[in-house]
Amino acid sequence: MSQPEIYFSVDIEASGPIPGEYSMLSLGACLVDAPDRTFYAELQPISQQHVPDALRVSRFDLQDLARTGQEPPHAMRAFRDWLADTAASGTPIFVGFNASFDWAFVNWYFHKYLGTNPFGIGALDIKAYYMGLTGCRWEETRSTKLPSRLQAPAKSENRHNALSDAIRQAAIFRSMIDLRAELLKR
Repeated sequence: MSQPEIYFSVDIEASGPIPGEYSMLSLGACLVDAPDRTFYAELQPISQQHVPDALRVSRFDLQDLARTGQEPPHAMRAFRDWLADTAASGTPIFVGFNASFDWAFVNWYFHKYLGTNPFGIGALDIKAYYMGLTGCRWEETRSTKLPSRLQAPAKSENRHNALSDAIRQAAIFRSMIDLRAELLKR
């Protein structure tokens, strides 16, 4: 018998568009079915390379994070251990809103610092899930275009905070799972 799949909503903030050259600055995650079970870390940058708009959006300062952030290997070990404890005997599944971006950083950091990624080789993208669920076009998957019943409350001051965004996208994904169950009953 296979292990149950345990969905984790994951979000990151980064200093630029690609891992390795740019840094993952913060990492937030929660259990989709229990969003009060959370993980959050701010990481020391791996370089000073950055896109100014990325720092403006996240409101991080690379010099401050160099002093106050966790060393990346420590943060990734803590995240791995939290996933193992939280997933218990289940298989952790990475869930993200535009998962390809966030997963790329998390995957790179796991492999760079720990040699393996507990999520395996892929992620579940909420936007793609919504397309499959509704048959909509890609441009209709933006969070602002989702129907109100799928919207999650968001406080504007918490936007682009990795943990707040992970919790918000967990609520969106949970609503989509519920909608799928309703559609299957019809």
